[in-house]
Amino acid sequence: MDDTDGSEPVEAALGALLTEREETLATAESLTGGLVGSRVTDVPGASAYFDRGFVTYAYDAKRELLGVSRESLDAEGAVSATVAEQMAAGARDRADTTWGVATTGIAGPGGGSAEKPVGLVYVGVAYAAPWGTEASFVRTERFVLDGDRGHIKERAVEVALEALVRAIREVAAAE
Repeated sequence: MDDTDGSEPVEAALGALLTEREETLATAESLTGGLVGSRVTDVPGASAYFDRGFVTYAYDAKRELLGVSRESLDAEGAVSATVAEQMAAGARDRADTTWGVATTGIAGPGGGSAEKPVGLVYVGVAYAAPWGTEASFVRTERFVLDGDRGHIKERAVEVALEALVRAIREVAAAE
């Protein structure tokens, strides 16, 4: 699932892409509790592209800091594609960055259901294209990860960074 060439960690590949493209990033995290931002800043020089991270665990935090709609939270719950998209777009727009990435899910061991099992994770990626190009987008990917709480959180960070790298490479290839 790793979308890098294997010679470097995904966070280093991400940093190189953002630096080369002179783009910026903000994160919005629920189940990962700041681990995505931590991994991004493990790379020396991350201050050139990493703007900020929002850790929005509670519904109210998602609404107040990221603009996630009450209706989406009420109808679908925090663990949904819609909420992941709104979190990613909210981080991107509030930080005024090129990219936003968001994680929401169920790390366990409790809290799962048949419809939303433990290990369910949604990753949102939002891109701010140059004005007038109409190329901005927000998308989500759904994952069901195995393991205990710590492993699910660590894998969620990995799949989020991989999803972001894929999106950046797709945008670069289309230019």
